Amino acid sequence: MTGKQLEFDQRVTRLNKKHHKLNRGYRATMRSDGLVVMKPQRVRSAIPAKVLLLCLVGFFAFKGFLLSHLGPSAYDTRVESLNQGTSVEKAGAWIMQADPVTVLLSTQLNKVLF
Repeated sequence: MTGKQLEFDQRVTRLNKKHHKLNRGYRATMRSDGLVVMKPQRVRSAIPAKVLLLCLVGFFAFKGFLLSHLGPSAYDTRVESLNQGTSVEKAGAWIMQADPVTVLLSTQLNKVLF
């Protein structure tokens, strides 16, 4: 009897999971035997990954252009002055610090622009 009860509990758990997935959206498909089956649809992100990647690339390009235009010493001075401010400014200074990707982009921009 316990084997049957365990099997029943597993089926109930599986059906509850499927019901929870169907609550987020579903589509009806017909199998080859004519039975209509509801399949859950995947929830898509509001912001596509391509957009996030493009923003990240644009941010690094902006940092590289800024470092190229100001020069390393002036850029570091501005980041250090930003680091002396409030906690939000300190977070901005940490984000804007010169990293290897920014330095590489800056050197490549210096070759092309100047």
